[in-house]
Amino acid sequence: MEGCYINTHLEDYIQNLYKFLRINRPEQLIIDNIAKRLNLNIYYGKFSLRFGNDLVIQKSTKQREWQLFGHEVGHYLRHCGNHLTLHRLFLDMQEWQANHFAYHFCVPTFMLHKTDYISIDTIMNLFNVEYDFAVRRLEMYQNKLYKEGMNHVLSKIQN
Repeated sequence: MEGCYINTHLEDYIQNLYKFLRINRPEQLIIDNIAKRLNLNIYYGKFSLRFGNDLVIQKSTKQREWQLFGHEVGHYLRHCGNHLTLHRLFLDMQEWQANHFAYHFCVPTFMLHKTDYISIDTIMNLFNVEYDFAVRRLEMYQNKLYKEGMNHVLSKIQN
C-alpha cells in the first residue's frame, strides 16, 4: 500500500509528531502518556475545551474521550487566537480542521499502513474509536488509496 501512497501534509505532520513522541504502535496511543509528553494537563468535565496547556475533555466513553482528545490536541498544536474574538467563519474552519486532525491523530495513516487487514471492526478495536468514527476514517483512507492508485495508473498512461 505504501508504494504509491503519498502522504498529505497533515499525515506527515502527525507521523513526525508521533515519531518525536516515540509512539509507533496503536497500543501506545494513550491519552495520559501523550498529554504528559506534550506538556498538557488533562481534566474531565461536562464539556471539552482548551485553555493554554490545559485540556478539559468531556467525560464519556473511553472511545469518545480519545476522539475528543484528538480534536483538542488539533486546536492546541495548530490554532491560536481567542475564540471569543474570531469571526464565525474562521471558527467554523478551525472546528473543521480540528475534526479532520482528530481522524488522523486517533487513527494515524502510518499505523494503518502496517495493519494486515483493515476493516471497521479492526479500526474500532485497534485504535479504540467509536463505530461512526471508524467508518469515516476507513472511508477517508480508502478514498486516498483509490485516488493515489488512479494517479499512479494515469501517470503510466500519460508516459
